[in-house]
Amino acid sequence: MRNALLLIALLCLGASTAFASMNITYTDTTIILNNSTSAKVVELYTLNITNSSINTYLGDRQAINLSISDWDRAIGSGLIIQHVLSPNSSISDFTFLPGPLMNQNAAGAQAILTMAYIVHNITTVQNVGPRKFDYIFNSAALNFEHTASGESLPPNTRMNIDIPKGALIEYVYPTPDYPYPNYLGIYSNVTELSWYEGEPLTEFSMSYVVYESMQAEVVNFFVRLYQGYTQQISLVAIILAGMLVIYVYAKVFA
Repeated sequence: MRNALLLIALLCLGASTAFASMNITYTDTTIILNNSTSAKVVELYTLNITNSSINTYLGDRQAINLSISDWDRAIGSGLIIQHVLSPNSSISDFTFLPGPLMNQNAAGAQAILTMAYIVHNITTVQNVGPRKFDYIFNSAALNFEHTASGESLPPNTRMNIDIPKGALIEYVYPTPDYPYPNYLGIYSNVTELSWYEGEPLTEFSMSYVVYESMQAEVVNFFVRLYQGYTQQISLVAIILAGMLVIYVYAKVFA
């Protein structure tokens, strides 16, 4: 009888432990490209939390200086990683924000963990014509699941790439799951491409063209001019300021 009661107690304890958990159920990674070689990355992790783990989550959320590895250990998933790396450099402007509880019910609740950062050297750019710039995405920046057949998007994962407004897709492989190209196979008036779970990324490649406006060309010309002759321009400014002081002094005390 005693052994039976002990067995029941152990089973109840095991059941309560099994139901005390936090699980990442979905990952959404968005790469926001711009008219430079860097990009902003926003990663959203959907976290399911059982009722018995809600207080643990809320306590961790209020804690200060918990790192990604700390959160990964608390959740026990191994899924909280940067899925986009900066080739040949480090990332910047990193933030990690565990969100408030949502959809709370008898079974538990959900929360969104948001990771954001800037990656550098994610594209290379070449001026291929008047005000025409060709951008090539660096696929080495992708850091998703590696399998025997190569890198691919794991289950319950989505990858999005936002291209600059007005940019034209030249080439992309594999074909995005959304949106579909037009009847000519061209992606026109598209600002975001999406790939879903299971997509192979081993041979991922993408290029797009950005046409610079006349105004932007003029502004960038003077910016490059200033950057190339900063010391000379500063020296000329100092000389002109000195001449102005001498002129004013001569006028006042003449």
